[in-house]
Amino acid sequence: MSVSILGAGAFGTALAISLAHKGPVKLWSRDADQSRRMHDTRENTRLPGVALPSAINTTSDIDQVTQDNVLLLAVPMQQLRSVLTRHSSALQGKTLVACCKGIELSSGMGPVSVIAQTIPDARPALLTGPSFADDIARGLPTALTLACAEAELGQALQKELTTANLRLYRTTDTIGAELGGALKNVMAIGCGASIGAGLGDSARAALITRGFAEMQRFAALRGAQPETLMGLSGLGDLVLTCSSDLSRNYRYGLSLGQQRTFDASTTVEGVTTAQAVADIAAAEGLDMPISTTVAELSSGAYSVTEAIQSLLNRPLKEE
Repeated sequence: MSVSILGAGAFGTALAISLAHKGPVKLWSRDADQSRRMHDTRENTRLPGVALPSAINTTSDIDQVTQDNVLLLAVPMQQLRSVLTRHSSALQGKTLVACCKGIELSSGMGPVSVIAQTIPDARPALLTGPSFADDIARGLPTALTLACAEAELGQALQKELTTANLRLYRTTDTIGAELGGALKNVMAIGCGASIGAGLGDSARAALITRGFAEMQRFAALRGAQPETLMGLSGLGDLVLTCSSDLSRNYRYGLSLGQQRTFDASTTVEGVTTAQAVADIAAAEGLDMPISTTVAELSSGAYSVTEAIQSLLNRPLKEE
């Protein structure tokens, strides 16, 4: 297999750095100036202090990267469809591995479903799990989930994408892997808001636990396998994202709790995911109080105080 990466943000670049230790890798950016800067400086400003190996070839020419048969799509979830549509002719028949987390607001779909709908003859897969770009780029050990409905293709991708510091575990449950990676971002916003508001670690532990119960309910509704949510792409990612300020979603929640302005240029996938989940839950009659509260808090419909009271005033129930 030959591998290229579409998307030169922090995560796409980190994957390129890890894979470059196995051989040449192309890293595509739609911004020609960014591509040239990375080529000249051998650094991506999203990962300061981390040198790009010489095996990484940066480019803004889509035709160069689509010569390869395996393409990792490290673009934000809400931009995935537009990237696929814009380059659909060049992506026909390729193995497309989504490296984004979230639910598309316009359709309620996860990344694998968006790929399958947009490029019907592509072979879709998903790379997800508890990981920070900086850790991967610096060679720290990281375990991820590779989800692919085609078992044989999944085995081949697992072998190809495993590196000295990336250990991949395989599943055919693409729905469960999609939802674990998406829903944990919503819970991370809630946890960040609780810490930012000074509610303490006990409140955060409660949100993680009850948030995980919501994730399981939603995943069951969508037909996911329960054990998938217990793995890296569910519980593992949830624990990491809800407990570290390296998480953008957690930092965004912190800013809400502290009533501070957050950098609008930073992608926070959990905001749109919370809204998508709230809409689906309302339509399906599914009880998702934390997700719905995070959606209201993120949109400005609730203040932090109102969000806290909304959750604390719910009827008492069995666990």
